[in-house]
Amino acid sequence: MSKVIIVGGGAAGMMAAIAAADKHEVLLIEKNEKLGKKLYITGKGRCNVTNACDRETFFENIVSNPRFLYSAFDGFSNWDMYGSLEEWGMPLKVERGERVFPQSDKSSDVIKTLARRMEELGVKVLLNTKVDGLIIEEKVCKGVYVGKKEYRADAVVVATGGLSYPQTGSDGDGYRFAKAAGHSVTSLHPSLVGFRCKEDLCGRLTGISLKNVVVKVETPGKKKPDYEGFGEMLFTHTGVSGPLILSASALIAGEMSAEKRLVIDFKPALSEEQLDKRLLRVFDENKNKTFKAAVSSFLPERLLDEVILAAEIDPKKRVNEISKLQRSEFIVKLKDFALTITGLMGYNEAVVTKGGIFLSQINPKTYESKLVKGLHFAGEVLDLDAFTGGFNLQIAWSTGYAAGSHIE
Repeated sequence: MSKVIIVGGGAAGMMAAIAAADKHEVLLIEKNEKLGKKLYITGKGRCNVTNACDRETFFENIVSNPRFLYSAFDGFSNWDMYGSLEEWGMPLKVERGERVFPQSDKSSDVIKTLARRMEELGVKVLLNTKVDGLIIEEKVCKGVYVGKKEYRADAVVVATGGLSYPQTGSDGDGYRFAKAAGHSVTSLHPSLVGFRCKEDLCGRLTGISLKNVVVKVETPGKKKPDYEGFGEMLFTHTGVSGPLILSASALIAGEMSAEKRLVIDFKPALSEEQLDKRLLRVFDENKNKTFKAAVSSFLPERLLDEVILAAEIDPKKRVNEISKLQRSEFIVKLKDFALTITGLMGYNEAVVTKGGIFLSQINPKTYESKLVKGLHFAGEVLDLDAFTGGFNLQIAWSTGYAAGSHIE
């Protein structure tokens, strides 16, 4: 029986420990005072553990290097994770978008379930213990350093996470370990994160949440948008966020060398012609009202104020004084409301890190380094990321399982 050390007690690390403990003596080392610190805050504390979609849909939601993930996913899929958690005593439920949550709506139950399973398999856990480096001798990983103390092992799995949510302990340790072992790391960027916008109006609209809108992200000079999606968004004190914006950020992270244009269609179900007919009906039914009062049902009040301002219409004007040109301008602003993206929010708010260890240096079946024998990597430290909806956690489960189960 070999000795295996897992560095990191997050999603990938705990799964790697569980997978390895079937055949090996496993020690998991975690720098924090408890396991799963980042898991605890995912899904707003509910933990979207995976997604109950089919294989094709799953890979459509992987943003970076989906093909590399094929072997790991086929070895331990979303449905394997679903079945395992239920088998280990945690009932699950499927919600909108096929997102899978614990029935209790408590992320702490996910962590408890994984910790209990590790305990059943005899995994030893060292908390409050920071790994300072890897012991590498003649291109073979022989364990880890904790201060000056050596912990020897036959294999090591680095599952330290990325740079997102640094308050949970994600400080880039894994990238440093990888570089010290001779690996290359791509440029790193916050992803699944909100946008900063130039316009002051975002501050005035803070807290307004919108459903059923279409958002486009455009680069000046390019015909095709960088991103287009339908769904939910919200305004923040410095810009915009919400599911649509997070998805957009996954595609443009690392591409913000210049400002981009964010275009919002507040009424995607209606064409400009249909909106004009609706406006005329509203005007006819509210002949003696002000323009703002007549269109009050179109948008939340604070947002309506900004759209009317952008259309250069006096909100106190009576509807019978509104010209066809003004009506047309109001419709244009409802369908094509533009903001200027100046950048992405930072790692403090990012759900994941985009980029990571070069996958050409990793075996896609075993997740073992091609440069150092006995050294495996799993989870966010790798150049793999996805959209929201449980897909990033499934990357952690699948890669953690692949790394742990293929240790000889």
